[in-house]
Amino acid sequence: QGRLVESGGGLVQVGGSLNVSCTASADTFSRLTMAWYRQAPGNERELVARIDHVGRSNYADSVKGRFTISRDNAKKTVYLLMNNLKSEDTAVYYCNTHPYVRHFWGQGTQVTVSS
Repeated sequence: QGRLVESGGGLVQVGGSLNVSCTASADTFSRLTMAWYRQAPGNERELVARIDHVGRSNYADSVKGRFTISRDNAKKTVYLLMNNLKSEDTAVYYCNTHPYVRHFWGQGTQVTVSS
C-alpha cells in the first residue's frame, strides 16, 4: 500500500524560506490529487494546499501568494515551497491525498519559524 515520507523541515527566521518534500511509494501517484496539511500545537490539522493530477492548485487564504505546491510525477514527489514565512506558519507539515486517506499519514516534518 502507499506510504508517504515528508522531509525538508527545519528552523527558519521570519521572512525566510523552506522547501519541503513528500515522496510516495504508490504506483497510482500520478493520478492522485495530493495535498499538504499542517498541525500547530493545540490546533486541528488544516489543509494548506492541494494539487491535482494535471497540476491545478488551490491554497488556503493564509498562505496564498507565499506558498507554492508542485509535483514531479516521475519522482512520485510533491513539494511545498514556502516563502516569506511567518511565526504562525510554525507547525508539523504532512502530505496526503485530498481527500486524505487515514492510513497514509506519515510522521510529518517540523517547520519552526522564529522571530
